[in-house]
Amino acid sequence: MAVIDSDAHVVETERTWEFMEDFESSFKPEVVVPKAGGDREYWMVEGRTFAKNSNIGKDTPDEAREMSDIDSRLAHMDELGVDVHVLYPTIFLRPLTRRPDAEVALCKSYNRWLADIWRKGGGRLRWVVLPPVMSLDKAIEELNFGKENGACGVYMRSADGDRRLSDSYYAPMYQEAAKLDLPICVHASTGNFGMYDLFSQDSGFAQFKLPVVGAFHDLLMKGTPAKYPDLRWAFIEVSSQWIPYALNDLELRFRRIGKEWLGKDTLRENRMYVACQTSDDIAYVVDSVGDENIIIGTDYGHNDTSSELIALRKLREDGKIDPATVDKFLDRNAKTLYAL
Repeated sequence: MAVIDSDAHVVETERTWEFMEDFESSFKPEVVVPKAGGDREYWMVEGRTFAKNSNIGKDTPDEAREMSDIDSRLAHMDELGVDVHVLYPTIFLRPLTRRPDAEVALCKSYNRWLADIWRKGGGRLRWVVLPPVMSLDKAIEELNFGKENGACGVYMRSADGDRRLSDSYYAPMYQEAAKLDLPICVHASTGNFGMYDLFSQDSGFAQFKLPVVGAFHDLLMKGTPAKYPDLRWAFIEVSSQWIPYALNDLELRFRRIGKEWLGKDTLRENRMYVACQTSDDIAYVVDSVGDENIIIGTDYGHNDTSSELIALRKLREDGKIDPATVDKFLDRNAKTLYAL
């Protein structure tokens, strides 16, 4: 049985942007530091600054989380008893630009950096490809590039600009993802500048977590998964304990408008997967939706409420969950989601 960490991270460095072509060099994010000094660093993109080193898991080696030493990352995975990391970005959890050409440059360079990491990782470092969604033709090109270079999912924010995930605008990209057997992976995030700025002084709950729950709810209300019967969906780093609440609300709305309600089978029938945390009441979640669509990740490389480096080991060792269910979370469910 494999042990798959369904939510691990890379932390971008200047190396991330070295894959831009010469004509794209003006789009490279710059590293800036406050005049007052200290150890805080920021990325600057088009005059905006984004924290570079504020959510860093110091329980991971610098060279491992930044991928400057692939062997160090693999050795740490061995120490943790993990076979595969599915890699998510860090800086792209928020909106960076309103310019389509800049978005293309940023996504392409990141994707080529990850492809290089995958080639050096012996098949153990899989990743989710970043589509430049303002340019659907380029997004589809990047999906194909990712599929050919170790990507096992398509990274999406909970909303992007003025578009929600249920927007028919994304139809060509969803169709291509289904054809390539790549799931749509919605990570804790926001891609809307207004929402990002409005909640910038809050804890991050309304800024990054709740929008993903809202996206899950909206996709089901709009019937989006049913339109793409071969496409899988994942909701990452927002825990899982919200699922019963969201499904209860959906049931009330479905019955009110006379739509068929699938109940406990909703996630399975819509090919939706949710990453849990060991702090969740997992037995309650499993009782609500079964154990076929739950996965788990450690948030490797970060340091926030979802970060737990030994989460996979703890899930197995604390004895709270049936061992067969644990095996599904760590192996079969993750393999099914990511087509590993």
